[in-house]
Amino acid sequence: MKTSLRTYALVAVVQLLDGWRHLLELRNGSMLLLFLPHMETLRWNIGKLKALAVFEAARRHTPAYRQFLAEHPFGRIRFRGLVPDLTPLPVMDKENYVKPFSIEARCRGGRVPAHGVIVDESSGSSGVPTNWVRGKAERVANKRMLEFGLAHLVGPGPHFVINAFAMGPWATGVNITMGLTDVSMLKSTGPDVSKIANTLRFFGPGHRYLILGYPPFLKLLVDTAGINWTDYDVAMIYGGEGISELMRDYLLAKGVRRVYGSLGASDLELNIAAENDFTIALRKRLLVHPALAARLLKFPGAVPVVFQFNPADFHLETTSGGELLVTLCRPCYLAPKIRYNLHDRAQIIRFPELKRLLRSCGLRPEDLALTYSDLPLLLHYGRADMTVAYFGCKISPPDVQEALLGVPELAERVASFTLFTSEGPQADKQLRVCFELAERQPLRIRNDVALSDLFFEELRRINQDFSESWRMVPASQKPQVEFHAFKTGPFTNEDIRIKRRYIQGA
Repeated sequence: MKTSLRTYALVAVVQLLDGWRHLLELRNGSMLLLFLPHMETLRWNIGKLKALAVFEAARRHTPAYRQFLAEHPFGRIRFRGLVPDLTPLPVMDKENYVKPFSIEARCRGGRVPAHGVIVDESSGSSGVPTNWVRGKAERVANKRMLEFGLAHLVGPGPHFVINAFAMGPWATGVNITMGLTDVSMLKSTGPDVSKIANTLRFFGPGHRYLILGYPPFLKLLVDTAGINWTDYDVAMIYGGEGISELMRDYLLAKGVRRVYGSLGASDLELNIAAENDFTIALRKRLLVHPALAARLLKFPGAVPVVFQFNPADFHLETTSGGELLVTLCRPCYLAPKIRYNLHDRAQIIRFPELKRLLRSCGLRPEDLALTYSDLPLLLHYGRADMTVAYFGCKISPPDVQEALLGVPELAERVASFTLFTSEGPQADKQLRVCFELAERQPLRIRNDVALSDLFFEELRRINQDFSESWRMVPASQKPQVEFHAFKTGPFTNEDIRIKRRYIQGA
């Protein structure tokens, strides 16, 4: 593929502008440029131009990507004015790019630098852990965004950060520790309830605490730490998977002051998108406004988590099937990723389109929150492959989590869940919903049959396709609920340090 003179010129201009922006970001408060009004189109187009620049650099200087392009023919990049259309470029993922090529070949220049590189790994919840390398420049960029995001969400410090993400080689825990040490008092406990409880008791309620971790652990923490959470100023930031609004309300009712989510991936970056008060208010409105949900949401089931993201740093798009593609637009990444498919189901809505959809329902953005930015929205529905098929419908872990939390007696007693699908002797479909009881909960729950009925009633309310399928299922094939004592049965070998396995075979 030959590169046009216009492409060369645009790439040079983008690199100059990005260098200027980088210098600005080193100054305190300059990140507020991100939220200047009336720059929505400019930010979006800058992101596409930066993605083009990253593509051109990777094509020339990254051996694996050069070979990848040779093996995956693609069309010519066309322009609308000065804005490129990147959709002809091939889609990469872990299977067709990360696994076939060595880690050296996937780095700029075909080698891993001998100094200034951090090696971390994904949790391995879907197989063998994958190693990732991150250079100094990208860690500095991520650190700046973490610092800015922390101040923007929970206010200026000082903060006492308790990092409850998994420690050791895992990506999130390692990078959180490196990213927030300079702007907070920080203790990296990992997901250890007793260590966090002892820390809170030792340092007392005079600090503004921020606890970061996976949602299942955060619920376990508030349920079992023996802490009166209302005595402490604690905010929580979750990552790794989404939560329902019922889960957020559950944590807040326990005394946690605020709960926000961050979307990242060890394959890519720690903080690609984040929740804020506006996105949370929008999600809550979707739950009670069917007409708005019908206009806004693309996929059935539980309401997705709603994030906003910076399109100048991350160019996000979706495939025709609704899977999220991410291009890392910062030129500093050691191992470039261009149209990388995480296999998450998602939806991108730019802010002008959101305003139009709200207006069609008689709403304005300020009806949801007094302050907001016009950054684009990412609606995240969860893993595209994390559903179970059952009599013509699909059931996802977010559906189950929301239904579980919709039955208070279950919400208080259940630590986690997993779904089992199998076929009976007559090839009849079977579905088991297994609940792990919290530690020290008795195995028999009072009226467990009645609770099962309440759970499936909630699941039918949340997932209309399941509700339709329920009417067709023979009595002998109705889904079943099973209760298991803490860390027994299918939960015996679960590791709280890594993501839960929510779907399993027979």
